[in-house]
Amino acid sequence: MVDRVSEIIDVARFAGRIVLLEPEANLVCKLYGIPVAPCKLAETVEDAVHHAKALGYPLVLKVVSPEILHKSDVGGVIVDLKTPRAVQNAYHTILESVQQYRPDAKVLGLLVQKMEASSTEVVIGMTRDPNFGPTLMFGLGGIFVEVLKDVSFRIAPITERDAREMIREIKGFKLLEGFRGREPADIEALVDILLKVSRLGVEREAIDQVDLNPIFAYSSGAIAVDTRILLTERST
Repeated sequence: MVDRVSEIIDVARFAGRIVLLEPEANLVCKLYGIPVAPCKLAETVEDAVHHAKALGYPLVLKVVSPEILHKSDVGGVIVDLKTPRAVQNAYHTILESVQQYRPDAKVLGLLVQKMEASSTEVVIGMTRDPNFGPTLMFGLGGIFVEVLKDVSFRIAPITERDAREMIREIKGFKLLEGFRGREPADIEALVDILLKVSRLGVEREAIDQVDLNPIFAYSSGAIAVDTRILLTERST
């Protein structure tokens, strides 16, 4: 596993990138046991239709480009695709939109991703602090993290007890307990992801940031539907 992660990092560095492509970030997460939405990279529209059949509908298509970090800003994401024709149309639409907004961007393909059922959204992240090393963050997703800044922090490595405390100390914890008819979130699954991100941050000094946002928290299990990993500026 460690060798495969090193290979992914080395490929990115050789290409002059400090941001892993989403398929690369997804693979790093999978190698560390972090659940991510099933996906495949399509280099042609025929590939996209083939992968769509294998993954099953509904689907999401996302542009994959080292120059594009915020895909939605350039029309690089289309969701809720339910037929082969919809996948074909979305494929061409995304390429045309990216060409319009970022004609300089090198497009490596489109990510065909299984569209997971919506649920309570949480965010788990890791940032490498110059003084304290890898620091973990947990919070509710959506407006809770963007507007209310309802998050908790710990310095890695963390214990299972630390992970549970991180989850319980946010103000919105009641939502995870099943507030007003919501299904309670699987706290054990969230604890497990926190522990694995902690391990990733401790073991992989070349990784500067991890952003799993959002993670859909279900009554049984949890899954990251967007992943972002940044490398340190220096080679380690």
